[in-house]
Amino acid sequence: MPTPTRPSSKKPLVFGAVVVLAAGLLGFVSYRATAPDNPDSGSAVVGTTAEPDTDMYAELAKLARRDSGDKLAQGRADAPVVLIEYADFKCGYCGTFARETEPELVEKYVKDGTLRIEWRNFPIFGKESEAAARASWAAGQQDRFWAFHRAAYAKGAKEKGFGQDRLKELARQAGVKDLDRFVRDTDSAAATEAVGKDQEQAYGIGATSTPSFLINGRPVAGAQPTAVFTQAVEAAAADAAHVGSAGDPAK
Repeated sequence: MPTPTRPSSKKPLVFGAVVVLAAGLLGFVSYRATAPDNPDSGSAVVGTTAEPDTDMYAELAKLARRDSGDKLAQGRADAPVVLIEYADFKCGYCGTFARETEPELVEKYVKDGTLRIEWRNFPIFGKESEAAARASWAAGQQDRFWAFHRAAYAKGAKEKGFGQDRLKELARQAGVKDLDRFVRDTDSAAATEAVGKDQEQAYGIGATSTPSFLINGRPVAGAQPTAVFTQAVEAAAADAAHVGSAGDPAK
């Protein structure tokens, strides 16, 4: 698979080291992350019990946009927990998360106002990845991002590729009403800029594989079992509640 071209980052952060810290603190031994040169295999990394760098977590937490008008997000803008997902539509493990874990998180935490999920397009597998990322943004302009997301991550969808006709078909499946506008938006400078901004953020924190996540600034790598995410969300919610009870606004 192609090696991704990394844009420069004005404020690089050491993401990889924090992932290892988070792995140990959340109590799991290994994670599986999709590398650009091997998208269908995972890599195991043993966690550590080292103390967390809370200042770094706080900095990473600031990457949450909390924009109520964000077309690529779901959940309350003021939710106590924000999960940021950096993902690629050609990533098999991203599809596993989308089909098996995310729906449970939405049902359990997004609907009750605890969790907000913010998507970041992080295409690292070449031109079709980039085209799918722009198409997802275009679907979002007609409020159909999450429907497009479901269609693109349906079992067997990525094997059909993400050529122009296929992307248009996915948009149709997602209920995008104005397909001509969808095509224009997909090819627009605005789409390229939006995807590039997400990609820049991912590389800026040192992410090199998909899916990668931040949960209130604490990294989780790979399509972990659902229990890992529920534990992380509940821990983050408890931390936010503690901050609020101490007299400071929980963010």
